[in-house]
Amino acid sequence: MVSETTILVARENDRDALGRALRRGEVERLRYGAYRVVDAGATGPEYRSDVVARAIAVHRQLAAPHVFSHQTAAVLWGLRTWTAPERTHVVQGYRASARSAADIARHLVPLDPADVAEAHGVPVTALARTVVDCGLTLHPLEALVIADSALARGLDRDETLAALGRRGSTPGRRRAQLVLELADAGADSAWETWLRYVALRAGLPRATTQHRVATRLGTFRVDLAWPEHGVLAEFDGQVKYRDGAFGTRYDADAVRFDEKRRADAIEEATGRSLLRVTARDRPEEVAARLLRRFPAAVAAAAGVDPRLPAPTRVGGR
Repeated sequence: MVSETTILVARENDRDALGRALRRGEVERLRYGAYRVVDAGATGPEYRSDVVARAIAVHRQLAAPHVFSHQTAAVLWGLRTWTAPERTHVVQGYRASARSAADIARHLVPLDPADVAEAHGVPVTALARTVVDCGLTLHPLEALVIADSALARGLDRDETLAALGRRGSTPGRRRAQLVLELADAGADSAWETWLRYVALRAGLPRATTQHRVATRLGTFRVDLAWPEHGVLAEFDGQVKYRDGAFGTRYDADAVRFDEKRRADAIEEATGRSLLRVTARDRPEEVAARLLRRFPAAVAAAAGVDPRLPAPTRVGGR
């Protein structure tokens, strides 16, 4: 776990000693004036540990009051994000000067005491406020990944919509409201959200997430399903087909065999084949493949939703 003990701030340490440690590879530079002890127990995906470490470093370095917000707060809350934030987002009570660090995104917005919480020992915007801020400022796909993850963590949709309503006619309000309405706690990964987003953008009905199918081998869950139309779709992550992906004893061949038996059992039980999608598939191709699975009347009534711009392809954190 990333903690303050793994972060070294230059002004609190001997700079010459830090320089020697850097040359020996014992520490690595996080940002100007802040370093991280190498292999000091950070866990989780590398990008997430980096974001948390930089936030802790910024917290140690900033003298003025601040609260971490937007994508940075989302990562600190442990939410999934489509991409790692390029800058550390903070809410401060003053405008940034021309000399402010370029790797910090400062937001001059009001915060109520109820909008502030704590995560990883640093001040962050409350969960609902974080989701609202991301909905107001991010591409809808990026915001939906965060909102899906937050709902799974217990976010109250109605309370969050009410919090959005209290922001008035702020830019991005309609987009944020749409994201909150479309959010689904059933998404198990960012790529599952991506697949659902592609379907929604194509104008298809809302899917059921984690649809249960009873088979001769037991009950299995399917990522997305439209039971009334007999359509089943799954995102197929390639990582699970690599030996050692989830531990030294992880056998990709055994997983591949089990996946084949599972897919066959689902098809026998439903009379329908699974539409399998990977990260290499283009969104427009996925949409076309989905549409071909639906009855002609449903496909004919579908059309690109202008409120949902084309999804970005890089991401899936």
